[in-house]
Amino acid sequence: MITRRQKRSPKFWVGQIVKFAILIFHLIVTLFPFYWMLNTALKSTQAEIYAFPVIYWPESPTLQNFIEIATKGNFLRYFGNSFFYATAATLAGTLVAILAAYVLSRCQFRGKGAVLFFFLLTQMLPGFIGLAPKYQMFSALGLVNTVAGILIIYFSNVLPYSIITLRAFFDGVPRTVEEAAMIDGCGRLDTVFRIAVPLILPGIASVLIFDFVNTWNELFNAVLFIDSDRLKTIPVALNALIQKYDIAWGQMMAGTIISILPTVLLFALMRKYMVAGLTSGAVKG
Repeated sequence: MITRRQKRSPKFWVGQIVKFAILIFHLIVTLFPFYWMLNTALKSTQAEIYAFPVIYWPESPTLQNFIEIATKGNFLRYFGNSFFYATAATLAGTLVAILAAYVLSRCQFRGKGAVLFFFLLTQMLPGFIGLAPKYQMFSALGLVNTVAGILIIYFSNVLPYSIITLRAFFDGVPRTVEEAAMIDGCGRLDTVFRIAVPLILPGIASVLIFDFVNTWNELFNAVLFIDSDRLKTIPVALNALIQKYDIAWGQMMAGTIISILPTVLLFALMRKYMVAGLTSGAVKG
């Protein structure tokens, strides 16, 4: 009896080998920057970092750069600031986006199309275009170099994308499910948070991850609107390592590795919902 494996032609196996070779090459290209960050962070001197031929692994690996970046200045404070800003803006933005997206999905009102177009327009324009007028407005309101000011900026940055994304997920929830809940006595808010929201958890997880990562890595607004050292974020601290005549590459790579740990942990904890969120809504029905 000829098995299915025996029937496969040499052409099939060549295709499989080519496919795996491409995947392995892609994996190497993807992981190489992380390897190079670690390689640089473990080198003890600038001479070793700038050495040619290139040293692909330090002869005497050291954690000195990690120790210096963690103890030098206020890096841990910057870490805490970034975590606070990203978490607060993400949670507040997602909560407001849930309510706004539900209204845009379920309610009909004059100007609804204009609202959606405005949100889409904000995603098409580069963010730095509005930095100058935004700074003038915040300066007049006394919000420059304040926690409230930076939180408002981050909140406004994540809101349009969150609303657009969650509206698409709410569109996929059958109205009959909500109607049945309201017949059973649920109010509108109960219907939203007890019926609709649990059905779009993958979408909410996707929005949470996207908003957190973008807020965590944001640099332009943080540099422009924050002058006080006690309010600075990790991207600002890493940017300060770029000096006029030199760059502290060892400390920068060590700080970068530390700074990506929260986002890696977030992806690890929510990867199941993230994958479901990316595939949900791909087809209707």
